[in-house]
Amino acid sequence: MKNAISRTLLLACMLFLVPTSFALTLQEAKSEGLVGELRNGYVGLVVESAPAEVVALARDVNNQRRELYQQIARQNGISVEQVGALAFEKAVEATPAGQYLQDASSSWIKK
Repeated sequence: MKNAISRTLLLACMLFLVPTSFALTLQEAKSEGLVGELRNGYVGLVVESAPAEVVALARDVNNQRRELYQQIARQNGISVEQVGALAFEKAVEATPAGQYLQDASSSWIKK
């Protein structure tokens, strides 16, 4: 079952790489150090004073992830929190050096 969830999450992560209607993509915002991966499977603002465009991008990505996590949780009989935790594990593997992740103490660290 974990393999099926992992494959679904991998596909979902690939979808998040597709540019949205925002001028700034998620990958660009990550590369610029504006957002990073939170331990709960969502993205968060690394820079609290990020431009409104980045705040909107993070909100949109998190809304999409929430919907997807709910669907995966229902299909696999697990909690949304478990799906988010698995998504974070995948995000850690996929995050290139120089981008931000949340550590166990909820601080931002550069990979």
